[in-house]
Amino acid sequence: MIPFGALKDASAEALRALRDLLEPDETIYVNSSEPLDAIAEVEGLVCVKALPCWQMHFPAAAAVPARRDAGLICQLDADDAAAMVKLTDVAFPGFFRPRGYEPGPFYGIHVDGELVAMAGERVAVPGFREISAVCTHPAYTGRGYGAMLVEHVVRAHRAVGLKSFLHVLEKNVRAVGLYERLGFCTTRRIPVYQLQRL
Repeated sequence: MIPFGALKDASAEALRALRDLLEPDETIYVNSSEPLDAIAEVEGLVCVKALPCWQMHFPAAAAVPARRDAGLICQLDADDAAAMVKLTDVAFPGFFRPRGYEPGPFYGIHVDGELVAMAGERVAVPGFREISAVCTHPAYTGRGYGAMLVEHVVRAHRAVGLKSFLHVLEKNVRAVGLYERLGFCTTRRIPVYQLQRL
């Protein structure tokens, strides 16, 4: 459904257990506070690359963003799955799959019938929800669509007493700047590893 997994720890045993869940050539992303050095001991599993990320949160004391989307935002569903994959493949190929909307909800903005921006939820833990898959087609950046969508999700979280957090690549300085302008604060640096079963 979504290409993310979790490890009990960074041991070879845990990495072997993860490998055994994957199909040949399948890739998956995991984060770990410890380096995955033990992967060298695991036959048939490789680390394709490490992706340095920031984890950011919307402070509990921050004001809830006012609505400014002028009714542009709609909730996405199974009928939008192909369009969601197409859009996210422009921004971050491989991170979103056809059933990736299921943990949702996900929201989008259409222009002339085409999905041009989206954001939604992925990870759910008690009291917190992750804002995920925030992206805008390059032809439509600079219109504030990303900000509108993130604010929409934050408002939805606040309405039911949840705290919002997200992850963003360190090198994506444009997105980091956007989140900071919206009131998000850095929680910590968090490496994400792309692993592949051979």
